[in-house]
Amino acid sequence: MRFSLFIFLIFTALSSAQNNYPQDYFSNPLEIPLILSGTFAELRSNHFHSGLDIKTQQRVGLKVKAIANGYVSRIKVSHYGYGKALYITHPNGYTSVYGHLQKFAPEIEAYIKKHQYEKESYQIELFPSAETLPVSKDSLVAYSGNSGGSGGPHLHFEIRDKAERPMNPMLFGIDIKDDIAPVIKSIYAYPLDDNAFINKSNTKQKLNLIPLQNGDYVIKNIEAYGNIGFGIETIDRQNLAANSNGVYNIQTFVNGNRNFEIDFKKFSFAETRHLNQLIDYEIYTTKKRRIQKLFKKNNPLSLLKPVINNGVLNIEDSTYSVYKIKVADYKNNASWVTINIKGSKNSITETTAKKITPYFIKTDQAVNLKEENIAVDFYKDTFYDDFYLDFDVKNDTLTLHKNTIAAKKSFNITFDISKYNEEDKQKLYIARLVGYKKYPTYSTTKRKENLLTTNTKILGTYTLARDTIKPTITPINFKNGQWLSKYRYLKIKINDTGSGISNYRATVNGKWILMEYDYKTKTLTHDFNDNVITDTKNNLKVILTDNVGNNSTFEALFYRK
Repeated sequence: MRFSLFIFLIFTALSSAQNNYPQDYFSNPLEIPLILSGTFAELRSNHFHSGLDIKTQQRVGLKVKAIANGYVSRIKVSHYGYGKALYITHPNGYTSVYGHLQKFAPEIEAYIKKHQYEKESYQIELFPSAETLPVSKDSLVAYSGNSGGSGGPHLHFEIRDKAERPMNPMLFGIDIKDDIAPVIKSIYAYPLDDNAFINKSNTKQKLNLIPLQNGDYVIKNIEAYGNIGFGIETIDRQNLAANSNGVYNIQTFVNGNRNFEIDFKKFSFAETRHLNQLIDYEIYTTKKRRIQKLFKKNNPLSLLKPVINNGVLNIEDSTYSVYKIKVADYKNNASWVTINIKGSKNSITETTAKKITPYFIKTDQAVNLKEENIAVDFYKDTFYDDFYLDFDVKNDTLTLHKNTIAAKKSFNITFDISKYNEEDKQKLYIARLVGYKKYPTYSTTKRKENLLTTNTKILGTYTLARDTIKPTITPINFKNGQWLSKYRYLKIKINDTGSGISNYRATVNGKWILMEYDYKTKTLTHDFNDNVITDTKNNLKVILTDNVGNNSTFEALFYRK
């Protein structure tokens, strides 16, 4: 009897250790079946996705519910990012997050509008006390929407731990139907030093991927020598959606021994930018494909579990190795890739000529570069790896390499504009030239006397641009002198073709009114249900300013009863 009890206790302890996350504590945030357009930690531009993107049937206005008892601990409203977002802290220490909302539940909506009017700002961030906005499980807290940086109607949903680290919500019993194995799109091989070769070459190369009838893959046999690594392009799909989503786990094995793992279970926001070192950044910026490197090189990401030699393979002459990659989703549907490697030192026939410039950037040193009126300051540990930098200045244009090297930290670019007259100085800004046509895009610019400075993490071509054109303001659903008694909304279109919109301010009869800005449609919207416009005759005034100070004023008269 004692022995049986001992075994039971051991089994219970092991089961608890395997799953430390409550399974029945949280409910679903929507009243519809959960279908995903985005999975946790999938690869996005400069970051990992921090939650689940839940489809809302291509609609806005679906009821969003609190997944457990708790209180609203944070509310953030912004033009970009999560747009309208709500944070609920729960008694078990976790916080749930709901983003891209259309609007909040009435009590929460009234609370935040009160503060928006007090601060005279649409963009706002509040941290209510535990007693201010308590919520109960399954109670209405918001309505789904498409606000902020959303590409279409959906609910962005997160669960964070006490340290504000996002975690995969599926760890908590949030269930998504999925019996489809991940798809392997491509495999790359990387010689990792000057003495390493793959298929007679010292350059990275795309390998010949062959799908098998059972859903797995093989690679045409390769010859290699020295320190090499591999990279994979892979996606996952769920049963009820055609979206290309992220996977849950990637493991690699050499001759049956596990040597590397990427575990997409949780991460911190402080490390999310290191995604650019996980992927082959050059392929991403030139071909828009994300190849995940299956070896660790100067990357502090906690997602990486380098079991043996940081995932690097050391291939010796006259050896045979079997390298396998297992890619799995959360439901443990898995796809395997098998690569047979013949070690052959005699296969070396092609080497890579490296481009050498006068500017060698060492990661452990700060560097200041200056030519003519332009200076660049790299701080220590700005980049992950040492490299030769292309640096050139001609006619107020800076060539600062190509955007093929990932930066770990921001660096400064400074333009001395003392040669310009005072009128021109006021209209200048720093722009990064993008695309085939080298279109100038505003890079956040600060001015101190005769110096313009931008702080950026992107290499590329920068120049001085001039913006003398005022932004435009156009009414959408009304005309000057019109009666608007039956209207719910007042809508205005705003636009700027140069440096971009910096800020706006709207008043009626001299009193500030709340206007929501949707940058995707370039629309300002006022809701008359705010009940701040009470006069019959109303003078509307909108002032719009761009990033170099050009401003426009729009005025109109309207009537309401």
